[in-house]
Amino acid sequence: MIDFEGNIEKLYSVMDKCELCPRKCKVDRNKGQKGFCCTSHKIFIASCNTHTGEEPPISGSRGSGTIFFSNCTLNCVFCQNYPISQLGNGREISLDDLVESMLRLQERGVHNINFVTPTHYSAHIAKVGYLSRKKGLTIPILYNCSGYENVEILKLLEGIIDIYLPDIKYSSNELAFKYSGIKNYVEVNQAALKEMKRQVGNLTVNKDGIAKKGIIVRHLILPNMLENTKKVLDFIAKDLLTDTFVSLMAQYHTANKSLEFKELSRSLTEKEYEEAVKYLEKIGLENGWVQDLNNEC
Repeated sequence: MIDFEGNIEKLYSVMDKCELCPRKCKVDRNKGQKGFCCTSHKIFIASCNTHTGEEPPISGSRGSGTIFFSNCTLNCVFCQNYPISQLGNGREISLDDLVESMLRLQERGVHNINFVTPTHYSAHIAKVGYLSRKKGLTIPILYNCSGYENVEILKLLEGIIDIYLPDIKYSSNELAFKYSGIKNYVEVNQAALKEMKRQVGNLTVNKDGIAKKGIIVRHLILPNMLENTKKVLDFIAKDLLTDTFVSLMAQYHTANKSLEFKELSRSLTEKEYEEAVKYLEKIGLENGWVQDLNNEC
């Protein structure tokens, strides 16, 4: 039996010398200090609304109850949400008000509560997840993240999170450092994805095709980097197994600082995406979704 209250207490204590994310800044966030993520103990969100642009079992017919958190533990040069993730756009919200917002989203009929960029708020998420269940939340809670996660923290979220929606961005730490400022992304990301799948297993859906539990792994294909994509897919097929649900995303476009990098200064071509899809099929990854270049699932 999971000790939810004990796990929540442990997560908050981690913030005394913060190691919620793998950067392990060790600042005392509980006393208002800020590390790389520029976040103390207060909660800031950019939006809280219905979102219909996720994968079909997530958005369904009534949308996903999406809560965008401000700031991020990464620094991706091509981030398409950089005003929120890097500039910190958003408003402060109390823990109790966040719980009430979750319950209001459920009343509106959304299929799930979708926490976007949640890593640096994982202690808060555990607490609002626990409290909202006690107040009547019945829909799944979804953790929509970069995939750069501390495995020990993920273990403390077990039982709170029903659906994991992580990215797998890179197959080499050289690329991760160049574009996201992280030296150990690959090993950290791969260990995190394995832990997520251990917790929730493969995606399961209800009779209407709406996600109930499981993991969906996202990969955004970068222009001029098909070898990166192929190695990412190889890892999924070998280590997470070919029955894993994969969302192969084609919607890359220039944003943030991407124009400073020649190789990132254009959109993905149809030819590049078709080659990636062919490779996906070749290695037996049959579960999931592909897109067209108009970002339609």
